[in-house]
Order: sequence, then structure tokens, then C-alpha cells
Amino acid sequence: MKVMNIGIISREAYKERTIAIAKGTYKPKPDEPKVWFESIKSLSQVLSNENQELLRLIIERKPQSLTELEKISHRRKSNLSRTLKTLESYGIVSLHKEKGRVAPVVEATDFKVEFGLNTFAD
Repeated sequence: MKVMNIGIISREAYKERTIAIAKGTYKPKPDEPKVWFESIKSLSQVLSNENQELLRLIIERKPQSLTELEKISHRRKSNLSRTLKTLESYGIVSLHKEKGRVAPVVEATDFKVEFGLNTFAD
């Protein structure tokens, strides 16, 4: 599947980067991350062991609805819905709505994380 490039950058540096891009003084390189986290901690919450297991389960079992995923994952639908929406906001999962059902599809299976102590514009 797809490798997702993830960057970790402070909120302030992210704001500076965004402004520089908008002003045209900084052009992101093609291989730069498109998804950014403020800290390793926030990344680890999204890609926790529990969520990694959920992603594996979706890949292996290909559930056709949240109800089906609830049964095979033993997680409550409300918890699954919240988790999947978070994963969707980062592009890790897509939620396909069809015939009154929502089927999750994993979009990223491998993650390349980059971070450093310097700002983005080195």
C-alpha cells in the first residue's frame, strides 16, 4: 500500500511554515511530509498499538460496515467512529459511505516519520 510521510514540528514552526508558503518565500519539497503532528506524543496517540491493530484488522477482514467492524474488533461503535474519524482526518483511513453504511478502508500502511531540532527552512 501507500507510505505516508509524517513530520513532527512545533505549532509555532508550523505557523511560520504555512505563512512562508502563503507568501511564496518557501516552497515545500516534493518529498516533504504532507501530514504534520505537533509532537511525538500526539503521533503516538493516533498510531497507538490499539489503533495499529484496528488498521490491521480492517486490512485483513475488510469490514463492509461499522457494525461489522464493531463485532470483529470488540470495540464499541461510538469509539470506532471517533477513532476512524481521527484516522481519516490524517488520511490514514478513508470512510466509504454506501447504501446507508460506512466502510473503512486503510489508505496508508507504512509510515516514514521525520523530525529534527531545526526549523523547516534549513
